[in-house]
Amino acid sequence: MSGRRSLPNATAQNRSIATLLPIMAVVLIAFLIIGLALPVLPLHVHLDLGLSAFVVGLVTGSQFAASLLSRVWSGRYADSRGPKQAVIEGLFTAAVAGVLYLFSLRLVSAPLLSVTVLLLGRALLGAAESLIITGGQSWGLALVGSERAGRVIAWVGMAMFAALALGAPIGTALYSTGGFAAVALTTILLPLVALSIVAPLSPVAVHSGARPTLITVVGAVWMPGVGAALSTIGFGALLAFGALLFAQRGWSPIWLAFCTFAISLVAARAIFGQMPDRLGGARVALICVVIEAAGLALIWLAPSRVLAAVGAALTGFGYSLVYPGLGVEAVRRAPPQSRGLAMGAYTVFLDVALGFGSPALGLIASWAGLSAVFLASTFIVMCGAVIAIRLLIASLPAQEAGELTLSCSRSVA
Repeated sequence: MSGRRSLPNATAQNRSIATLLPIMAVVLIAFLIIGLALPVLPLHVHLDLGLSAFVVGLVTGSQFAASLLSRVWSGRYADSRGPKQAVIEGLFTAAVAGVLYLFSLRLVSAPLLSVTVLLLGRALLGAAESLIITGGQSWGLALVGSERAGRVIAWVGMAMFAALALGAPIGTALYSTGGFAAVALTTILLPLVALSIVAPLSPVAVHSGARPTLITVVGAVWMPGVGAALSTIGFGALLAFGALLFAQRGWSPIWLAFCTFAISLVAARAIFGQMPDRLGGARVALICVVIEAAGLALIWLAPSRVLAAVGAALTGFGYSLVYPGLGVEAVRRAPPQSRGLAMGAYTVFLDVALGFGSPALGLIASWAGLSAVFLASTFIVMCGAVIAIRLLIASLPAQEAGELTLSCSRSVA
């Protein structure tokens, strides 16, 4: 009997994965565009244009600022015009950003004018990223169903992280062979490749009826969003300070921590991406928050690069399912006709965590050293466990919720 029951489940799982593959391919290509520019933009702005480190930071951060500002709008657009249209508009916008990259090279004799055009291109790319990832997640949820929300968020996010990991070496190779012009041309061409994948896909129907206000949607998703933001601090710590910690301690290669983090994250989502749907988002998030915090603590204590890499792998494994786990809780609380807006609002919390958390961790590093960043991140990530417990209690039947609350109170006592 168990074999007969598992067969339909396996068939449904394979069908949902096959449905998501084209969307994952589009997200991978879109984030490959973002990833390949990240390591070369500082070189282009500082070495080719001769501008200061402040301008380098301004150009690098402009995309993320534009992403943050456009999240809610992109969610509304996906809800009202359909997620396929949002993805298409995002890909066209990304191609226009590449055109501006290329045009900025015609102005290198006037560095300030050139970097202004480059800033505009980066801002457009940020808006494109919001449309593509929000539209892609909404599209996947509409095709596969909200009961598989964890799988959708995990697998689409897996494509995003894989692209960012691949983008750095590809971007560096392009810059070495053809300069920033090669990066600009690739930024124009890759969205056109993605459009050829999107075009034959069937759109999904747009939900009719009155749409709730932004305040209503934010009120529904704020608690999962805060939990995801707290766990994202650990990712931000590794992204911003992992290589610096390795360099300070004389460990090589300096990219080992981020590489093991990314590999562990992608593998965990590929193997366990269905767990939030099966066990409940809050329950999975609670377990994974603890694993992530343990990984960060191991990095703080690590006497060697091997143990630090193991800590980074644990951090990636833990973080891998916190975002989709709490995303399941966000989707469950949001009205069906506003899932795009809900995902946009939910992702804003992560943008804020990375935008403000990384500079705050930088202050900690300047006061107490780089290793203190990972100790502080451990405590911040563990605060996400409180959010997960509250969401878990809220999702349980009254009797089970009371028993869990009593158990937690005794543990604290």
